[in-house]
Amino acid sequence: MEEENKVNEENGEVVELDEEIKAENEGIQISNDVVAVIAGVAVSEVPGVAGMSGGFAGGISEVLSGKKNLAKGIKVDISEKNAKIDVNIIVEYGSRIPDVAFEIQNRVKKAVENMTGLNVEEVNVHVQGVNTDSVLEENKTNQENSEEQE
Repeated sequence: MEEENKVNEENGEVVELDEEIKAENEGIQISNDVVAVIAGVAVSEVPGVAGMSGGFAGGISEVLSGKKNLAKGIKVDISEKNAKIDVNIIVEYGSRIPDVAFEIQNRVKKAVENMTGLNVEEVNVHVQGVNTDSVLEENKTNQENSEEQE
């Protein structure tokens, strides 16, 4: 595959376009980050998803910037007009994991294909953990209520 470079108009510096693709007949370049944000929004709308798991470095940058990173926990690999997407999630306790994963795959594929025109070959869902915070809080509240009644 032929490599392309882009010249920065301000300072004449050459920038490689390894993070972007050029749609063959359309002359459109879509960044991996754009696809990751689209996928992140689709994932965040799925019931049963407690959050995205982006690892230690991602968590630090999110805290320092003060912004929520919609692409957190998503890895995108684009080649030609095809995309492979890996999604790292944390599920809510009590959610049926296969159902949540299936819904993520459907929503991400539909959103990315509709918005970018890319063909999504794979959406791999990696469950990194289970959020039990709400269960623990509920148990604590129930225990406090039962002690008050006694």
